[in-house]
Amino acid sequence: MSFDLRRTKILATLGPATDAPGVLDDLIRAGVNVVRLNFSHGTPEHHGERVAAVRAAALRQGREVGILADLQGPKIRIEKFAAGKVELKAGQKFTLICRADAPEGDATQVGVSYLGLVADVRVGDTLLLDDGLMAVKVDAIAGDNIHTTVLTDGYLSNRKGLNRLGGGLSLGALTDQDKAHIVIAAQLDVDFLAVSFCRSAADMDEARSLARAAGSDAGLVAKIERAEAIENLVEITIASDAVMVARGDLGVEIGDAELPGLQKKIIRTALEYNRVVITATQMLQSMVDNPIPTRAEVLDVANAVIDGTDAVMLSAETASGQYPVKAVEAMVRICLGAERQFDHETDFEAAPRNLERADQAIAMAGMFLAEHIKVRAILALTESGGTARYLSRFRSSVPIFGLSRHDGARRKMALMRDVFPINFDSRGLPTREAARGATKQLFELELLTEGDRVLVTSGDHMELHGATNTLRLLQVGASGVAEGLGEL
Repeated sequence: MSFDLRRTKILATLGPATDAPGVLDDLIRAGVNVVRLNFSHGTPEHHGERVAAVRAAALRQGREVGILADLQGPKIRIEKFAAGKVELKAGQKFTLICRADAPEGDATQVGVSYLGLVADVRVGDTLLLDDGLMAVKVDAIAGDNIHTTVLTDGYLSNRKGLNRLGGGLSLGALTDQDKAHIVIAAQLDVDFLAVSFCRSAADMDEARSLARAAGSDAGLVAKIERAEAIENLVEITIASDAVMVARGDLGVEIGDAELPGLQKKIIRTALEYNRVVITATQMLQSMVDNPIPTRAEVLDVANAVIDGTDAVMLSAETASGQYPVKAVEAMVRICLGAERQFDHETDFEAAPRNLERADQAIAMAGMFLAEHIKVRAILALTESGGTARYLSRFRSSVPIFGLSRHDGARRKMALMRDVFPINFDSRGLPTREAARGATKQLFELELLTEGDRVLVTSGDHMELHGATNTLRLLQVGASGVAEGLGEL
């Protein structure tokens, strides 16, 4: 290991392309930090097999790899066509049928999965199908039928998604299937749980309550993909451990032109409220079929990195694409290139005031020192990973090593930008000796060299969560033995 470490983390979605022998090992070796299980597809048994394979591959390579379970959520879909797909022409009439016994579709009509749609739409609304590739305008509502006029030519096939332009559909964030999947995710001991189509903090609170009742301590990820979520962005962010810029459905609901500005707003809000942020959807979409990305995709990923995202995510590129490993390798190259252009100067004038937690104050003080005196690294001795997260909210040129004895805490830190998780057990050690032991371990891993100065954050009682209250400045001496330069 060396200090030329990539700071932006990479998520890769698992799928048929990653099930082939050796591919998962190659993905982790290439640089994947967290894998995503898409609960919209597959069986519990299949997810279990993938979790076991990830844990085994990570153990073989000595890597900390987190696992994110992505709930399907209440995605509205059209039902099936008798012929599998139909061709629609602009100007023709097309009816959406909101009945459980709707007949198989044809070129004039099709059923929809959300029977309440008929009460949610109004005459004049634009409905978007198949991620916006097809659009229809609502002309009239009669009983269970929504009569529309087709606005765009194209083909429409079975089970494609449906959105209302501008959002406003009333269905909740968690379906009965999602609630069952939360229990399965808890049994699989996943590290993160992503809630699709959340609308409010209440949706995230419900998911957290269900997860905790099922015995899971997974971090809750709010997927921002509804127009309503933008209106409630701050409350959703506060109620979550991480947020995801889910650009697919969000772009459909709010329109492509608004998406770049909102992506920046979501990243900025997450950092302001000390939350982790993931940028996702079609980041290297061309690599589903091609071995190199387009220049536009390179710029897209790089801009997300420069804006401060913690992680970037690959979806179909790794799940079903022809070049899953090359997609990860390309993502690594782009992130490293963008990080070299990143402005690391932290504006402490804009930092939060009136901090209520000691660990937040220690993190802010540590970053202030790191920016004003020459140190090689920050060592965060942590139980839950919370101090490392607070440290990582301040963008700095100094790497943060999160040292914890807890497997789950280290896997959660694998998603945090600038944080590199290390297995270290401080139980039974006085805090001063724990700091020296951590420094020596990093020296032996060749992550520190003699003469380096480091900042160490720790607590008087290391076995307690949220107990960080001490900041030390140490210098690495001969054989990695730390010499005290001060306790702050």
